Formats: sequence, structure tokens, C-alpha cells
Amino acid sequence: MTTETNSVFDTVKEAFAPMNGAFKNLQNVEVPEVARDFVKRAANTAKERAAEIYAGSEKVTAAVETAVADSVSEATKISRNIQQAIYQDAEAFFAGIDKLASAKSFNEALQIQSDLARASGETFLSRAKSTSEYFGKLVANGAKTVQDNFAKAYNTTA
Repeated sequence: MTTETNSVFDTVKEAFAPMNGAFKNLQNVEVPEVARDFVKRAANTAKERAAEIYAGSEKVTAAVETAVADSVSEATKISRNIQQAIYQDAEAFFAGIDKLASAKSFNEALQIQSDLARASGETFLSRAKSTSEYFGKLVANGAKTVQDNFAKAYNTTA
């Protein structure tokens, strides 16, 4: 069995002998200086491009971060305004109940109820108008900020 194994090993060794010789010769081949310089320049250029891309990505991230922070700030303002509106509506409701309780006749109660409904409608329309204007400005400002930030980020990476 050992003879068979040695025979197979010798056959494989003989089959790969030309490749072994080629690899031994390849190890002694000298790389020209021009080729080494080319590889060094290409590596340095790639390194510079990677640094530029990283710097650009940092600016884009900062722009996104600013936009998100602004959005959170605006969301907080909106939440506070909603809370204030709910509180004002509750105050108006209880003031209306108080006025209705002081009515001395059915006609006076109807008049008070009518006045309260009209005031409530006017408040609703006023809020709707100011909300629409606010969101319009918010969207326009947000779009402008995003556009400016991405333009800055693009200009520095280009």
C-alpha cells in the first residue's frame, strides 16, 4: 500500500512540476519602479477619495441631524399649541356652562347658546387659518433648509 501511495504521490508531483518551476521563477521576478509608483499613486488617490467621501457623508449626516432636530422642535411647538387650544376650549366650555346657568329665561339661554356656538365657530376658523399658514411656512422653510444643507454637502464633496 505504501508503494501505491508513493506512486500516486510521485505522479501528482510530476504533473505539477512545471507549475512549481514557474512559481519559483515568479518569486525572483523584479517589479519595475514605474509599476510600484503607479500602485502607490493609485492607492493615495483612493485614500484621498475615501477621505472626501467620509467628509461629505459627515456633512450629509449633520444636515439630516439638523433637519431632525428642527422637526422635533417644531413637533414640540405643535404639541404645546394643541394642548393650549384644548385648555382654552375647556375654559370656554365651562364659561359657557356658567353663562347658561345664569340665564333667567329660555330665550336668554337660546341667545347665550347661539353666541357660544358662533364664538366657537369663529375660534375654529381662526385656528384653521393660522394652522394652515403655519404648516405652509413650516413646509417651505423645511424644504429650503434641506435643499440648502444638501447643496452645501454636495458642493464640498464635488
